[in-house]
Amino acid sequence: MADSLASQIITAIGGPENVRSLTHCATRLRFELVDASKVDQNSLEHMQGVLGAVPQSGDRFQVVIGGGVATVYENIMHLPEMAGVGGASASDDGQKSNADVKAEARSKARGKVAWLDSFFEYLSDSFRPILGVLLGASIIIALVNLLISLNVIPNDEASAGWVFVKAIWKGVFYFLPIMVAYNASKKLKVDPWLGGAIMAMLMTPQFTGLMDAKTTTCVENAALGTKSCMANIFGLPMALSDYSGNVFVPLLMAAVLALVYHGLKRIIPESVQLVFVPFFCMIIVGALTAFIIGPIGVWVGNGLGVGLAWMNTHAPFIFAIIIPMLYPFLVPLGLHWPLNALMLMNIQTLGYDFIQGPMGVWNFACFGATAGVLFLAVRDKDKDMRQTALGALAAGLLGGVSEPSLYGIHLRYKLIYKRMLVGCGLGGVVIAILGWLFPSVTAAGQTVHGVTTTAFAFTSLLTIPVFNQMWVYAVSIAVSFLTSFLLIITFDYRTPEQKAEVLARTSANQKTAVPSVEAKGAAPAAATATATAAAATTTTVVNAPVAGHVISLDETGDPVFASRALGEGVGIQPADSTVVAPVSGVLQTVAETGHAFGIKTDDGVEVLVHVGIDTVKMNGEGFDVKVKANEHVNAGDNLVVVDFDKVKEAGYSTTTLMTVLNTVAFASVTPKTGVDVKAGESVIDIQR
Repeated sequence: MADSLASQIITAIGGPENVRSLTHCATRLRFELVDASKVDQNSLEHMQGVLGAVPQSGDRFQVVIGGGVATVYENIMHLPEMAGVGGASASDDGQKSNADVKAEARSKARGKVAWLDSFFEYLSDSFRPILGVLLGASIIIALVNLLISLNVIPNDEASAGWVFVKAIWKGVFYFLPIMVAYNASKKLKVDPWLGGAIMAMLMTPQFTGLMDAKTTTCVENAALGTKSCMANIFGLPMALSDYSGNVFVPLLMAAVLALVYHGLKRIIPESVQLVFVPFFCMIIVGALTAFIIGPIGVWVGNGLGVGLAWMNTHAPFIFAIIIPMLYPFLVPLGLHWPLNALMLMNIQTLGYDFIQGPMGVWNFACFGATAGVLFLAVRDKDKDMRQTALGALAAGLLGGVSEPSLYGIHLRYKLIYKRMLVGCGLGGVVIAILGWLFPSVTAAGQTVHGVTTTAFAFTSLLTIPVFNQMWVYAVSIAVSFLTSFLLIITFDYRTPEQKAEVLARTSANQKTAVPSVEAKGAAPAAATATATAAAATTTTVVNAPVAGHVISLDETGDPVFASRALGEGVGIQPADSTVVAPVSGVLQTVAETGHAFGIKTDDGVEVLVHVGIDTVKMNGEGFDVKVKANEHVNAGDNLVVVDFDKVKEAGYSTTTLMTVLNTVAFASVTPKTGVDVKAGESVIDIQR
């Protein structure tokens, strides 16, 4: 029996003895390792059920699983060899996480500004563990709004049923500060229950009741619709606020608590730390939070919310376009959590949020790109990508979660971003124009340009009803979705090499499936195929695309081509600057950078011409392309004129590689190496 996915992952990660701790978040397993150099990253990346493998700074490593990560985590932790491994870090809720890392740029950026990395990891780890309850609450809100809009249930907040339903989701956001305090404290290696308890103090009926005390003076804030109060506590003034739903205060409080907590543990004897460390922390940090940290956190949150609200009011067009254009870069870097915190703060202070509408434009551009990938995977019979894209699309459209799309597909195929950003931009323009022409009206009667919502909602199909000016939002996300979708299916998302590898793999699978088809009685088809094969026993010749010295793929220095994953072929060390078509056929692919061409002949031979090694990084500089995709070319027609001196100056190999992608479909593919040839002379013989 084949090893389970859990066993395969542990083996590839270096064995159980290499695991210090293991946790997970919404889509990824997060390892703390003894020695990260022991990881077999290539094995992980090609493992069925794994979407990606991402090294991080130090000895941390992420394995991207997708929506089934919790099950894989549980299976790993129940392996006999994992008994006692990583228990301390993973025993609570399995949700401790580091900053989002997938893109190569993120991997390079990590460690350059260590404190900034740590800051954003702190933000991410304070929110990610409660992702599930936030998502659940947002779906409840969406369904309730949908039922109200359809007149299935009355919008009567006085009814007991309505109060009960509201309490289900309201509890998540009301007690959000306690949840954030717990996670933030845990991240800083402080007893998380201590952080939660201190934050809970500010939310007790006794504390909130101080606002109604006779000695308390209160002032209404007309701009925010909130009340600010000042109480006299032991002769000292204390600013009172409603801390429900606030996220800045617990983040600041946990940071101060960490300093006090670890300081006390250094000076208090270990034998009595259990009693006196929490005792002094609750008194010291509790007082500091009530008198100083709490008011500062409220002031910071209000200030940021009012600042963005000012921009949305005075420059709504710019605001609505910037948000969806920024999010594709913020999410992989883990920088979107501050904006999520601001959304929650806006709802608490302003009574509505205006960021989630433009954010939804980005999400649906992301999902549209994934739908385009799914379409091409079905067309190309790419089973693995079809499964990945289908799961990612379901998670996005129904749950509003973009991570499976990002980590499973988009950050692997960088061309997707070029298509997706067009969808983000166009959707942003639409929501900006319609939001200006048809402004929203808040519950307080305030006119706001743009799409607003009174609930924190993950932007999915299910949450469309929570948005004010729902039709404006729906049109905008439809435009972004369809734009990305159409661009992906029109221009593809893969480089010629990536597409060629898929076509070669599917071609091999189809070839192995032929006997089973014949065995099921496809006699006429089999007879026809046999007759055709008998009539086509002549050798097909593939010519040299450029003059030069012919070498074997093993000598090219490119491990992918040398492995024959892209078929049998040759390498040519060029002696001329003009690269021509080696066969007659249709150009299925023409790289935008001019470094690769895929040709399919009328009789089914698929040939890839790859000019130089790693020359895609030159971005077309020095390549004068003479053809376009889908053109029919004859053998000898010019494909591209290359400045090979410029290629050498850039530090890349000029060796031009050519392979027969569907090598497995033929009886033999024989390269002719070790000779000097002119363009158009035979270098590969194909026997059918």
